[in-house]
Amino acid sequence: MELMDYGKARELLAKYRIRSVGSKYVKTAAEAIVFAKGNPIVLKAISQKALHKSKSKLIALNLISPDEITTNFNLLAKRAQKFKPYKILAQRMVKGGIEVIMGGNTDPQFGKMILIGLGGIYVETFRDFALRSCPITKYDAESMLHQLRSRPVIAPDPETSRELVGLLMKVSKMFEENRITELDLNPVIIHDGTYDAVDLRIIK
Repeated sequence: MELMDYGKARELLAKYRIRSVGSKYVKTAAEAIVFAKGNPIVLKAISQKALHKSKSKLIALNLISPDEITTNFNLLAKRAQKFKPYKILAQRMVKGGIEVIMGGNTDPQFGKMILIGLGGIYVETFRDFALRSCPITKYDAESMLHQLRSRPVIAPDPETSRELVGLLMKVSKMFEENRITELDLNPVIIHDGTYDAVDLRIIK
C-alpha cells in the first residue's frame, strides 16, 4: 500500500468537485510566510512513514506571525528528520465549524465500504458513524446521515443536510471509481453553509 501524495490527492478531489482547503508545499519558512499573507495557517510535515501526523507531533495550528511560522517550520523540520523523506505543507486555517469524518475501507467480504461520522478528535471517543457498501444512492446517503446520533450537531438545518448528502455521494463515487484501498477525509469542516476537506489520507 502507498500513501498518495497530498497534491495528487487534492487534484483527485477537485476532479469530483470536492472542496479542499487551500494548501501549498513549502521548502522554507519564508515561503510559508508568503503563503500566509498575514492570515492564520497550519503547517504539516507529510511522510509515507508517518500516517498519523498528530500522534507524531508533525502538525502546528493557527500560526500567524512570521516568528511563529518560522519557529514551527524549523521545529517540524527537525521532528520530521526521522521520517525522511518528507515535505512540509502549508494550509489555510479554517476556524470554527463542525468536524466530520468521511472515509472508506476495503472489506474482504463486502468490498468497498463508505463511512460518515462525527470527526476530528471525537472519532475514537464517541464511535458515532454510519457505514454502507459502495456505490451508494441518495437514499443511502440520507439514511446514513439520519443514523448518526450527532446528526443534530453535524446537520442542524436542511441546507447543511443537502450539502453533506451531496458530498457523501461524491466521495463514494471517487472511492468506487479509483484504485484506492483506504480513504480518510478527517476532518471535513462544515462552516458558513459550505465545507472544506482539511486532512486528506488516500492509500492506493
